[in-house]
Amino acid sequence: MLTIIMECRDDEAELAQTLSALVAGAVEGVVRDVIVLDHGSRDGSARVADAAGCRFLADWDLAEVVRSARGDWLLLLEPGARPLAGWVDAVVDHVAINPDPARFAGARGYRRPFLERFARRAPPLEQGYLVSKHQALAHARAGMALSDMVRGGKVRGLGAEIVPAWAVKAMRAG
Repeated sequence: MLTIIMECRDDEAELAQTLSALVAGAVEGVVRDVIVLDHGSRDGSARVADAAGCRFLADWDLAEVVRSARGDWLLLLEPGARPLAGWVDAVVDHVAINPDPARFAGARGYRRPFLERFARRAPPLEQGYLVSKHQALAHARAGMALSDMVRGGKVRGLGAEIVPAWAVKAMRAG
């Protein structure tokens, strides 16, 4: 039903955090596969992905990656992002009744400072992006990044929260 896709570059620790949060989806049979698109990592990102059973691609074309996805829906995430409890049910409920893309709600305990929310635009994948494979295929082109897949238009909210990748990196740095 669901393919998870992430891009990474030297994100070994962050990748491990995200993959551990996705175990619940794999156990319930919702996550069909995980694809990690690499941008020249020199750390252990490939080993982490391999140990978790992910496809780790160092040379890739986004359109071909989308075509090869086993799931009918794609969940695009940043390495380090962690969907919180209830995310599997929220995704299953959404795909059962909605054809529109969706995003997680930002975790209440991990919000950017007030002024930063207005001064800076959030990265396109900060709250994840759930999109049908059919819709993704219509937009995927060679040379695109995952963040380019996020289009304007109707995006629904999922009934689950996500800890954004920047919060995980901030915790490690602090």
